[in-house]
Amino acid sequence: MSAALFYIFAGLLLGSALFVVLNRNPMYSIVALVFAFANLAGLYFLLEAYFIGVLQVLVYAGAIMVLFLFVVMLLNVQPDQPQLGVVPLERWWYGVLVILFVVLLLILVGRGAQGSLPAAGDEASSIGSVRAVGEALFTKYLLPFEIAGLMLTVALVGTVFLAKRRI
Repeated sequence: MSAALFYIFAGLLLGSALFVVLNRNPMYSIVALVFAFANLAGLYFLLEAYFIGVLQVLVYAGAIMVLFLFVVMLLNVQPDQPQLGVVPLERWWYGVLVILFVVLLLILVGRGAQGSLPAAGDEASSIGSVRAVGEALFTKYLLPFEIAGLMLTVALVGTVFLAKRRI
C-alpha cells in the first residue's frame, strides 16, 4: 500500500512541477506549486517524518506561497502571448542542460543508493523529530538558514522597489 501511495505522490509531484515550469500563466504556476508542495508533504508523511511534512505544508505551501503570490500580484505580471514558429537556439540549450543535470542526478543517486539504511531502532526514528530538525537547523545549517532568510528579505525589498519605481 505504501509503495502505491509513493508512486501516486511522486507522479503527482513530478506532473505538477512540470506544470509549474512549462505554464506561461504565473497564477496557474503558483497554484501548481502549492499542489507540488502538498505532494512533497505526502512523501514526507510516508517516510514517517511527520514534523517535516507539517512544516512543509505550513512554511512552504502557506507562508512562502503567499509571498510568491504577493510578488506576482505586486508586479502585475501578465502571461506571455503564445508564440508560434521556431524555438530560439538558447531554449534548446536549456533543455540539453536540464537533461544533463537529470542524468548526473540519477547517476549520483544510483551510487548513493548502494549503501544500507540505518536500523529502525537507531537514529531512523529520530530523523524527522522536532529535536533532530532543531539541532540540525541551529548547529550544522545555521549559516545557510540565515543566508536564505537574508535572500528572501532582499528579494522582497527589491520587488517592492521595482514596483514603486514603475508607478
